[in-house]
Amino acid sequence: MTHRIPPGTRDILPDEMRELRRVKSELADAFDRFGYQEVATPTIEYHEVLARGDERGAPEAYRFFDEAGELLAMRTDMTIPIARLVASRFGDTEPPFRLSYIANAYRAITPQRGQMREFTQAGLELIGAEAPEGTAEVIEVLSAALDAVGLTRAVIGLGDADLYRQLLDELGVADDRRGRLLELLAMHDLVGLQTTVGELEIDAGSRETLLRLPNMRGGPEVLEQAHALGGAAVETATQRLAATHEALAARGVAQRVSLDLGLLRDLGYYTGAIVEVYDPAVGHVLGGGGRYDELMGRFGRPLPAVGFALYLERVHIAQAEEERLAAGGGQRGGP
Repeated sequence: MTHRIPPGTRDILPDEMRELRRVKSELADAFDRFGYQEVATPTIEYHEVLARGDERGAPEAYRFFDEAGELLAMRTDMTIPIARLVASRFGDTEPPFRLSYIANAYRAITPQRGQMREFTQAGLELIGAEAPEGTAEVIEVLSAALDAVGLTRAVIGLGDADLYRQLLDELGVADDRRGRLLELLAMHDLVGLQTTVGELEIDAGSRETLLRLPNMRGGPEVLEQAHALGGAAVETATQRLAATHEALAARGVAQRVSLDLGLLRDLGYYTGAIVEVYDPAVGHVLGGGGRYDELMGRFGRPLPAVGFALYLERVHIAQAEEERLAAGGGQRGGP
């Protein structure tokens, strides 16, 4: 007899469990080598804590009332709980704080395109370090972690979370259109973006800017191409990305990074640099992160911060596929 489990969840059998435990160990060792100390937080938080961190993300949480009538929620990621932890438990300690974790998170979504309701994140947070050096340090650790699990071909995309929000303000795009445009960018839906931009009441040059930027990715040359489009939002973003790229070059990891001016994360607390991880062996994003310099202030301790999280299950799939390709000796595609 077969008994159902909820969509977006899964059973893990012994062979895979052993492999996942190995991946966890490899990632944890990589984090530890760079001085990131592991922490854990409760699976459940007060709902108002998650909403304070990201109002847009709070509706995705599984919510329920406890015996005292308090509204609780299962954590949707680890960044907000760690921000709460630092503000609450490290109030008398001088930053920076280098913290890591491997933990489950939960999102109340309709499972599609490989999305999971229950998933494991492995990541870290660097709280109290300014850009661009703090950003470059975290990307260096991310690169080392990918190498540690055998994903030497994985690419780190680097963009700017504020670029489109500020650009839409600059172009005077109406509020009722802004949310849809940002959603399309976060989903990498360039076809839908073109249709929606075509409906905007803006001049042809502004439309061209909105459509050209998401297709600009590569090395530092894309910053020069973007700069030619003009505007304050583009100027600010390209200057920040150039500074981060220079800091990465100084650490010897710039070759791993692809500048991507179309990159946008779907969490509302990001400011400045954002990253996503891709491996050519699989079709899913393996993880991502970025700066969240305003989040700590929402918990009463304003500090600059940056971090990333990898989806453990997707990393495992990519690792297995890379090992299969290596064993087969077949021709590999480019990133």
